[in-house]
Amino acid sequence: MQLDRHDRLILEVLQQDARISNQDLAERIALSPSSCLRRLRALEEAGLVRGYRALLDARKLGLSLMALIHISMDRHTPERFERFEAEVAATPEVLECLLITGQEADYQLKVVVADMDAYQELLLNRITRIPGVTGVHSSFVLRRVVDRTALPLGEARRAS
Repeated sequence: MQLDRHDRLILEVLQQDARISNQDLAERIALSPSSCLRRLRALEEAGLVRGYRALLDARKLGLSLMALIHISMDRHTPERFERFEAEVAATPEVLECLLITGQEADYQLKVVVADMDAYQELLLNRITRIPGVTGVHSSFVLRRVVDRTALPLGEARRAS
């Protein structure tokens, strides 16, 4: 899908406020409400808008410990990776799982838990018991310096 200025503006506004009404969105990007809605539906159907979610405050919910875990696997086979990925996808504490290169590790997980006891339970009783996991290295997040979900659409402009 080729994006024009109005499409990018719709995406930029939605990244900041996904609850905005179509009327307000149309006014912000200088389009008629019907044209704005038509474009938004096209962006959704093209898969550019994958969904709408609420951003929650983990600390206020009692989830104050965030860790990055590097995982090394014993064998690099599709079956081993599929099993690992299925297990971590079913683990609610895992916020993100990335298959990585350039490290001794094969995966990086971002996890959030209430405290060190909960982390120990997650690590020792669940993650290290996944078949194929041979190495684990944990780093704990002291402070989030940049914490955004919005994609840099200015970069997308240069790439298209």
